[in-house]
Amino acid sequence: MVRGSHSKKEIEAALAYAEKNGWRVQSGGKGHAWGKIYCPYKDAECRCGEFCISSVWSTPKNPGNHARHLRRIVDNCTAGR
Repeated sequence: MVRGSHSKKEIEAALAYAEKNGWRVQSGGKGHAWGKIYCPYKDAECRCGEFCISSVWSTPKNPGNHARHLRRIVDNCTAGR
C-alpha cells in the first residue's frame, strides 16, 4: 500500500528514515494527526509498548523539532538493538 507524502520536507525525511529502519508508516489520522508510525518489534520488552506507536502531526509548530523527535523514537527503540 502506498502512503501519502507529508507536506513538510523535514518530517517526510524522518518518515523515510523510519521506513528504512523497518518501521511502518501509516497516513490518515484524526484531528491534528497526519498518521502514525509503528515499531516492527511487537514484544513486551520493547519499552513496554511506550514507543511502539507514535503520532505524526500534520501541522506541527516547529517541523524540524517534530522530525527530530520522530528520529529519536526510531533510534531509541530498545528492541532494534
